[in-house]
Amino acid sequence: ALPIWDREEARNWRSHLISLDAFARHKKFVNDYFLYYGGKKEDFKRSQANDKTDLDVIRENHRFLWEEKDEEDMTWEKKMARKYYDKLFKEYCIADLRKYKENKFGFRWRVEKEVISGKGQFFCGNKHCEEKEGLKSWEVNFGYLEHGEKRNALVKLRLCPECSYKLNFHHRRREIKPRRKRLHEERNEKPLSKKSKLSPSQKSRSKKKDEHSPDTAGESDKDEERAEDQEGPSDADYWKGPEREIGRA
Repeated sequence: ALPIWDREEARNWRSHLISLDAFARHKKFVNDYFLYYGGKKEDFKRSQANDKTDLDVIRENHRFLWEEKDEEDMTWEKKMARKYYDKLFKEYCIADLRKYKENKFGFRWRVEKEVISGKGQFFCGNKHCEEKEGLKSWEVNFGYLEHGEKRNALVKLRLCPECSYKLNFHHRRREIKPRRKRLHEERNEKPLSKKSKLSPSQKSRSKKKDEHSPDTAGESDKDEERAEDQEGPSDADYWKGPEREIGRA
């Protein structure tokens, strides 16, 4: 009778387990373990100290500018960071100017959402400014430390007058002007530079010289004519050649 009872009990136990879902079955096994062997649920918790999200991986392997040597020995973490880098828009930068008095700036490339909204091009490129009037384009030699290596990159950004003052607080950066505006300024500067060479006193002297120049020229011509009249004919005018010899008959 015992074997038959054991068989029926095992059949009921199996059908009971099959009727449970995966999570309920897992909880039952864990409770049975604590019931027979003792322990706590905290002992079964996995350590999350070494867990990393995709954002953590990108932050660890991100490069401001990728070079050929950076693409050597590409791991899956570097490939993920490179894929994120390819999605960034690298025409203008977004700047963090909070430490401008210490001559410390932070720059990053724009994401798609910022390009659509116009942030960094039609609005001020400062992270904490939304001004859109009087924007100027600046070119900055950005020096940064990345993975223990010093690097430099030329970046462009557009800032409002107030943020431009912060950027140029220690020394002035190079302003990028539109081509038409630059050519117009160069044309205006050329005649001004020529005029500036002559001082007001020099201009007055040159005018006086121009006024007296015709009279002096006339007087000099008259003096030359008088000198020629006083000298008279030269000896060359009286010389008729060598004398002819008269032969004897």
